[in-house]
Amino acid sequence: MRATILRALLSVSDKAGLPEFARELSSLGWEIYSTGGTERALREAGISVRSVSDLTGFPEILSGRVKTLHPRVHGGILARRDDPSHQRQLQEHGILTIDLVAVNLYPFVETVSRPGVPLDEALEQIDIGGPTLLRAAAKNFPSVLVLVDPADYMPVLGRLRREGLVSLEERRRLARKAFQHVALYDTAVSRYLARDMGAANLNDEALELLAETTIALRRVQELRYGENPHQRGAFYEELVPGRPREGALAAVQLHGRELSFNNVLDADAAWAVVCDFPEAPTVAIVKHTNPCGLASHAGLAEAYRRALTGDPVSAYGGIVALNRPLDLLTAEEINKTFYEIVLAPSFEPEALALLQRKRNLRLLQMGEPTSPTPALDIRRVRGGLLLQTPDRGEMGEWRTVTDRAPTEAELADLRFAWKAARHIKSNAIVLAKDRTLRGMGAGQPNRLVSVELALARAGESARGSVLASDAFFPFADGLEAAARGGITAAVQPGGSVRDDEVIAAANTHGVAMVFTGVRHFRH
Repeated sequence: MRATILRALLSVSDKAGLPEFARELSSLGWEIYSTGGTERALREAGISVRSVSDLTGFPEILSGRVKTLHPRVHGGILARRDDPSHQRQLQEHGILTIDLVAVNLYPFVETVSRPGVPLDEALEQIDIGGPTLLRAAAKNFPSVLVLVDPADYMPVLGRLRREGLVSLEERRRLARKAFQHVALYDTAVSRYLARDMGAANLNDEALELLAETTIALRRVQELRYGENPHQRGAFYEELVPGRPREGALAAVQLHGRELSFNNVLDADAAWAVVCDFPEAPTVAIVKHTNPCGLASHAGLAEAYRRALTGDPVSAYGGIVALNRPLDLLTAEEINKTFYEIVLAPSFEPEALALLQRKRNLRLLQMGEPTSPTPALDIRRVRGGLLLQTPDRGEMGEWRTVTDRAPTEAELADLRFAWKAARHIKSNAIVLAKDRTLRGMGAGQPNRLVSVELALARAGESARGSVLASDAFFPFADGLEAAARGGITAAVQPGGSVRDDEVIAAANTHGVAMVFTGVRHFRH
């Protein structure tokens, strides 16, 4: 039989909504038990509350490390109400049932993400009693309500007021939420300990391929839909202690409609491109995650104009990214074309005012461009995940393999093209001149077709350009086609069984060619 008196155990780090929740429970006849700071907060709010020590008959010890870890607490939570032997044991030991547990955990991630937090302080933020209470209550959810989110307080109270109970389905939902909350917390602790004990810094820890691992994700926002309107979508942040928010997560939206699933993908791709060129003002125009326009120049407006020449047709409806604050002159140029998003480290007031005239144009302030914090690259396959360390854009050890070495001007363009190729879907071919993308071929199963697409896009501007290929040429035909199109130099990883044939073709056409020894596939 259900006990006449209902009891709630409240022990929360996040005090949001706590007084109102406890006051309503008390008005419904519930007895409230609590610990430490939660107990003090309730007393200060004038709410009748009893100490957990009244349940256990034992004081808090070890500076509060042991408060609720006691049979009189966990017996009251875990006892099955429909099991006569459980009920007899409760009576035999004088244990009272507990019918609701509201707990959220110490702010571990927030604490250890502060610079210079010592190990002792971090360890004190590892909650032991809280997760144990949540797991116990969630295990016995048919009889015990478990709450980890203040947003659930009022809906639960509403059901208790109207119906006097909460359905099994709702209890199950709350239990699942509690287990997920604990799993998220444990994952964050594990990631911190891996970094602190076994690695020199966050960068090393983030790249471990462990035998067992979990990923901690917290939803940032729901999206209107996924990649297509019939799909649902949401944006999540990976919780890693010490890792700053970056990219679209850190962006401040200054104007325009809310971001969509595809907007986030493209914005992330566009920002990654321009962050790769810190040495000069750089503009990327991205469509479907591929840069269709890219240029570096001393003047930002000129960099934009040159980027637009890469593919002005595809640029329509794309995303513009800049790695320098957006000024009015550049904004006036951008304003001539329809774009979905413009993102920059910051916006000068006049530039912002001009672009805000377009009601739906999304404007994202990204902050200073930086190299991304290293993190594992994750891809889903059926039934599992593929994890790999990130491609950090290694330049490799450049080695001239042809009779003619590249000139200094060609080398500058080759470096630009090599960086660009890393951001284009394989098989990637980039044609560049004067640090401007002239043409590119992407996502083709045949590298020769990628060369032909790049040449077609570049047209006459292919003459005097250089070529970058993200992987080796399996045959000489691709290099020969590019040479006939007018390229003067090429960079590629090398490593094909037909390298000698490709080198011979380059020499025949007077093309200078460099091998890097590094491949940059992007599937």
